[in-house]
Amino acid sequence: MRIDITGHQIDVTPALREYVNSKLERLTRHFDHVLDAHVILSVDKLEQKAEATVNLSGRSLHANSTAQDMYAAIDLLADKLDRQVLKVKEKLTNHQGGQSIRTGSLG
Repeated sequence: MRIDITGHQIDVTPALREYVNSKLERLTRHFDHVLDAHVILSVDKLEQKAEATVNLSGRSLHANSTAQDMYAAIDLLADKLDRQVLKVKEKLTNHQGGQSIRTGSLG
């Protein structure tokens, strides 16, 4: 998965880059079809904002979060994206007749 990280009114340090990469890495553990992600980190007065757009095969997910600490905002963002990815995965497995859940055949 390719992750683009940009900053508005903030310097994106290597530590922030590594933190975002490690948090969004768990998306690929849940769902293999994550293509890329674009993360925007910004500061608005006393609020730290993190927003991301994740492109899956066939659809796009968007989430944003706000906190007083940038690391907390990234944590909230990763949690929101994780829930969205799991929901997409669940819908796909339900529409495929449960083929990825059950193994074997009825006889």
